[in-house]
Amino acid sequence: MERDRKETIREKKRRKKKRKIILYIILAFVLILALSVLIVWKVFTVQTVIVEGNEHYSSEQIQKFVLSDEYSWNSLCVFLKYRFLETDEVPFVDNIEVALKDPHTIKVNVYEKGIAGYLYIPAIGQNAYFDTDGFVVETSKEIIEGIPLIEGLECDKVVLYEKLPIKDEKILRSLLSATRLLQKDDIIPDKIQFSDKGEISLDYGAIQVILGTEDNLTQKILRVSYIFPQLSGKKGVLHVENWTENTTNIIFDEVK
Repeated sequence: MERDRKETIREKKRRKKKRKIILYIILAFVLILALSVLIVWKVFTVQTVIVEGNEHYSSEQIQKFVLSDEYSWNSLCVFLKYRFLETDEVPFVDNIEVALKDPHTIKVNVYEKGIAGYLYIPAIGQNAYFDTDGFVVETSKEIIEGIPLIEGLECDKVVLYEKLPIKDEKILRSLLSATRLLQKDDIIPDKIQFSDKGEISLDYGAIQVILGTEDNLTQKILRVSYIFPQLSGKKGVLHVENWTENTTNIIFDEVK
C-alpha cells in the first residue's frame, strides 16, 4: 500500500516536471517568435531601391509599381511577395525580380518585353506591339518612343502572345528581318512602310530611305548605317533599292 502511494507521488512529480519542460519550450518558442516579429518589423525597412534593366519605364515608375501596397515599407515583405506570390502584370514588362541587398535595400531587376515594332489596329483602337519573332507581346494606346510604326500591312485583328496574322509569309519575313537588322545596326526609324508590292521604305523625319524588296536586305541596311551619319541636318530621299553586289551605286536626292 505504502509502495503504491510512493509510486503515485513519483508519477505525479514526473508529470509535473514534464509539464514544466513543455511550458518552458512553449515560452521559448513564443519569445523567439515575438523577437523575430520585432526584428522583421523594426529592422527590415525600405530605405533604398536600386532598379536595373529598365528602359521603357523610369526608375521612379518601377519603384511605384513594386512598392504598391500597405506593407511595401517592409523590405522583407516586398521580397517575399515577389518571390512567392502572383503580382500584377506591368505593361511591356515580362518579369520583375526583387532581391534583398541588406535589410534596408532592395534591388529590382526589370526584364522588359523585347519589342521590334508596332501596328495600329483600327478594330480595337490600339497599337499591337510585336517582338523580333513576330509575336504580339502587348496591345496599348500608348506610343513608345524609339519603336517604329509599321504601315502598309493588312492586319484586322491580333491575339496577345500569338503571331501577327499577316497572310503573306514573305512580307512577314521581310518585316522581321528588317526590324532585326535595323536594331542590330542601331538605325531604328520612326516608321517602316510596305508598298503593295512588298517594297520597304524607312522614314527618319526629313530623310526617307528606299530599300526596295527584301533582296540583299542585310547589305542594304548595313550600307545605310554607314551613310546615315553623313545625312545629318539634310532633307531628301536615299535610294538603296537598286543596290546589288554588281551595282553598288547609292543615290541621295537632296531637297533644298
